[in-house]
Amino acid sequence: MDRFRQIETFVAVANKGSLTAAAAAEGIAPAVIGRRIDALEERLGVRLLVRTTRRISLTNEGSAFLEDAQRVLADLANAEAGVSAGGAQASGHLRITAPAGFGRRHVAPLVPRFVDLHPEVSLSLNLSDRLVDLVNEGFDCAVRVGDLPDSSLISVRLAENRRLCVASPAYLARRGRPQQPEDIIRHDCLTLSSEASQTRGWIFRLDDRTTHLRPSSRLDCSDGQVLHAWCLEGLGLAWRSWWEVEADLRAGRLVSVLDDYAAPPNGIYAVFAQRKHLPLRLRLWIDFLKAAYGDPGYWQPPPSPRDGA
Repeated sequence: MDRFRQIETFVAVANKGSLTAAAAAEGIAPAVIGRRIDALEERLGVRLLVRTTRRISLTNEGSAFLEDAQRVLADLANAEAGVSAGGAQASGHLRITAPAGFGRRHVAPLVPRFVDLHPEVSLSLNLSDRLVDLVNEGFDCAVRVGDLPDSSLISVRLAENRRLCVASPAYLARRGRPQQPEDIIRHDCLTLSSEASQTRGWIFRLDDRTTHLRPSSRLDCSDGQVLHAWCLEGLGLAWRSWWEVEADLRAGRLVSVLDDYAAPPNGIYAVFAQRKHLPLRLRLWIDFLKAAYGDPGYWQPPPSPRDGA
């Protein structure tokens, strides 16, 4: 208990800037605060604070210890909140980013439910198809779809993501149905020109190995929603995610082709900076997404080939 009290006292003095202010907040004499700091420094064997008659400043060791001490105190508060009556009481602000199309359909609708569950949490959502730099741009978490680049970031898989080659019935009636992946070179293909997406091409499974094809096209666009609209208009084949086209497949507005060559699904991930201790609000947000996407009723099963014919 004395060790923990010493750490609490050190954090209070560092944040308030004086022994007197920390003592006043606790309702005790400044000398008591001073003895706790002396005992902590003696136990650790380092100087944490430089004390003069005018001000208190942190040593290099004190600055490093302060960061760890604040995290320990925050983790303890979160742990106590998590088991107290009424459950976890998260607070603070979350900055979340997600791809524009997926974010509009599968992140933004969940945000009001999340903040209703946690009224002390505020949240800002950034929708962008560029690869946002979480650390340098100050985001807590990104929702990302597809293969992840190598990085020092931590990822949690939230759900599977299936990619399909699709076209409108009118286009297939006019140009025929591709029978194998190589056939797409003879078709009009609608490609995504975003630097952050589809850089590896359209992915198929051939002879038990994954093959990447990069079709040429007369039409490309950096916005997947535009490609989706062009595909519905019968302008060509498109390689799209199941979450984007499932309603059109069910309604018969689009048809999936080359299903026998479908690549294994990739993932939908929550990505965040590598650190051992996450704020409670971020842990709850990630758990909330996992629960929502893990609900069997959330993702409809894909139609059978007969349904798409």
